[in-house]
Amino acid sequence: MSPRPLNPDIFLQQAAQYPVFDVRCPSEYARGHIPGAHNLPLFSDEERHEIGILYKQQGRTCAFMRGLEIVGPLLAEYIVRVRSHTDSRHILIHCWRGGMRSESLSWLLDKAGFRVGLLKGGYKAYRKYVMTGFETPLRLLVLGGMTGSGKTEILHNLQRRRQQILDLEGLAHHKGSAFGAVDNIAQPTTEQFENDLFDAMRVLDPGQTIWIEDESRKIGHVSVPEGLFRQMREALVMRIQVSRQARVTRLCSDYGAVSPEKLGNAVRAISKRLGGERTRIALEAIAAGDYATATHALLDYYDKTYQFGLSKRHPDSIIDLDHASDSPCAIAGALVEKAAKISRNP
Repeated sequence: MSPRPLNPDIFLQQAAQYPVFDVRCPSEYARGHIPGAHNLPLFSDEERHEIGILYKQQGRTCAFMRGLEIVGPLLAEYIVRVRSHTDSRHILIHCWRGGMRSESLSWLLDKAGFRVGLLKGGYKAYRKYVMTGFETPLRLLVLGGMTGSGKTEILHNLQRRRQQILDLEGLAHHKGSAFGAVDNIAQPTTEQFENDLFDAMRVLDPGQTIWIEDESRKIGHVSVPEGLFRQMREALVMRIQVSRQARVTRLCSDYGAVSPEKLGNAVRAISKRLGGERTRIALEAIAAGDYATATHALLDYYDKTYQFGLSKRHPDSIIDLDHASDSPCAIAGALVEKAAKISRNP
């Protein structure tokens, strides 16, 4: 049975059941790939570059023959590598544009007894499908609140209450401020962030409420896709009110294990925005181990920044939730009740 070309939607549906093999070179895969795909490069980065030059200068036949020289001795190894990843006889394969690389390897694996699904148009078609997907209308509710309010924890409590969520900071591996990268967790590329985000969106029902944290367009060095960000800016904001002392306590707990050097560097990175006096107070307090004083100084800046950003929204799009408890679990429960009332009385 010959390899079957599949459109991106069918390919991704089958990817939930069967292994995906990305035959692009390692640098292409590292820049961005379908979540869960295994890299099975037909060529190294250097070999791909060489073949590309041959194709441009001497034509397809010359490039094909050079590729065959490289791949020919490794044919059995490719079959072994696929079998090392899966016991399934049904596999999915793609390259950049659905060209020679994926066609050649899918032919080989088909002859080896695998039932092969081939991504029509390759990764390029997948990326177009992903970016179009961010234009899908969603019923978003934006979770707003000042820095240290515990929005991420509240978001996860909403999920435990069977609410749909999109955790942008979790997918971005960043906490969304100048201090968001102090734990040294590497961020994905923007392309991979988009792929991971789309993968998370695909399992959600767009016709039902989806909670998402209020974020700026940039989260560390990755960017929220334009289609989704536009919907976030147009959605209702449920603004939670958490006492300043509770916010200070939470932030000191969250960042208390971070070295003073890293915290100091994060403060210096925003010193122009903080101003000289606040920067001095924060740095001296951090050096003295007085994280509460440092946090108060930083919140003076972050609170004003948040209020300024919120002022750009239409007042009717902001709904305040005043709750007696600072507990994320209790706040999540109150948010669910509030959202249900809004749904009944739009």
